[in-house]
Amino acid sequence: MTGPSGKAATDAYRASGVDIDEGARLVSLIAPAAKSTARAGALGALGGFAASFDLKAAGFADPILLTTTDGVGTKLKIAIETGRHAQIGVDLVAMCVNDLLAQGAEPLSFLDYYACGKLDADQAAIVVNGIAEGCRQAGCALAGGETAEMPGMYAPGDYDLAGFALGAAERGTLLPDFAAQKKGDVLIALASSGPHSNGYSLIRKVVADRKLSWSAPAPFAQGQDLADALLTPTRIYVRTALPVIRQGWIKGAAHITGGGLIENPPRAVAPNLAPRLDWSAWETPPVFQWLQDAGGLSDHDLRRTFNCGIGFLLIASPAHAMDVLAALNEAGEDAFVCGELAAA
Repeated sequence: MTGPSGKAATDAYRASGVDIDEGARLVSLIAPAAKSTARAGALGALGGFAASFDLKAAGFADPILLTTTDGVGTKLKIAIETGRHAQIGVDLVAMCVNDLLAQGAEPLSFLDYYACGKLDADQAAIVVNGIAEGCRQAGCALAGGETAEMPGMYAPGDYDLAGFALGAAERGTLLPDFAAQKKGDVLIALASSGPHSNGYSLIRKVVADRKLSWSAPAPFAQGQDLADALLTPTRIYVRTALPVIRQGWIKGAAHITGGGLIENPPRAVAPNLAPRLDWSAWETPPVFQWLQDAGGLSDHDLRRTFNCGIGFLLIASPAHAMDVLAALNEAGEDAFVCGELAAA
């Protein structure tokens, strides 16, 4: 038995809750954003069944490929509840490309997955434009993605995001370099732009417990409401940190995500060593002070949940530390020494 075809099939699918025409309209809306992320090595255009990349054209001689995947977490709920979708895509890219950077890799291409119950092409295009902005900041191509309209899976107005990044590094240059690390090596911090994309279940609980609305003035950020302050995008460190990594000055790097400053730095450190942070080396930004006070958090809980003002860590020898700091600060980072490696 044959089923309906053509317009009848489209109408039948639309009646079930899936609008193919709206999906096609989204592709046309996001094509310019994807095109704006073009870079050497990225091949093809939106609409194919897979994305391709020419590593030789990107300048690699003997590359190792690396892949990462991540989402935005419950920070997404603030964007959905307030209708502020423009920057959440930057977070999606940042969570993936900063992980590649921590391994010493250059981000090359990015894929996104946008899932919802009912597709609103205009809203989805705003989100994807944010993803394209993140890709431009990271220097990688938005090579494609997937939009899934799944009635019954998501509440009205809800959507979810996932990202997938491809990166590469020349053989022999991957981080961490455990063999090179020594006691006394310096921990160099790159300041965060806020909580980034971690700890938002706790943040949302604190806001709810305090009976605050997202439009209430942010107690820690003058001139901003809570939503705008807490939706500040995750900082992308690729353009500033990758050049110092390629100088050969860096022995390890850590992206400070879930687990905060307690669990992430040790991932970049050799088993016989341990990171020793100097907690007096920087002033905890006001957003974290507010979260600690409003949430009644111990220092340990705060440091294990949030980045506390440090979004990325680099490990360098004392001989190279000043060069690293100078390069990072000249590139626009707020970079500072925050500790050293000690015997485990």
